[in-house]
Amino acid sequence: MESEAERTFHRFAVFGDSSSSGTEMNNKNFSKLCKDCGIMDGKTVTSTDVDIVFSKVKAKNARTITFQQFKDAVKELGQKRFKGKSPDEALEDTYKLMEGKDPATTGATKATTAGAVDRLTDTSKYTGTHKERFDESGKGKGIAGREETTDSSGYVSGYKGAGTYDKKSK
Repeated sequence: MESEAERTFHRFAVFGDSSSSGTEMNNKNFSKLCKDCGIMDGKTVTSTDVDIVFSKVKAKNARTITFQQFKDAVKELGQKRFKGKSPDEALEDTYKLMEGKDPATTGATKATTAGAVDRLTDTSKYTGTHKERFDESGKGKGIAGREETTDSSGYVSGYKGAGTYDKKSK
């Protein structure tokens, strides 16, 4: 049972720290182990309890714990988690919770699929001058959508009454 706990300890000790040898675990990974394995349940054992126990078992000026200190911490947390049981039974139950567990990456940030691209290239959501570059179907108008073409009809640019002169003079 203890060898399985030691394997779980090593898996969590190296999690998130590629330079770690797996022989010592920091507080962040210890808290993650307790959370992922179900030792920390939020009622009898909280994150504060886990932090206090970690501080209690580590050396005075150290930031990490060894497997031996880890066993002491698990024993203390087991007694708190499984009240009414003997310390040995509580330790066994805690080891059972840890059996075969790996650091979970659920809830971690995942790479987005094409959702952002679809949203950014949806021409129906374009506003202002960008909207003028596409027709109703979303197809681009080409050069006509990008450039102001000059009116070479002979009238002054911006003149709204083009073609009405002949009608007035007759």
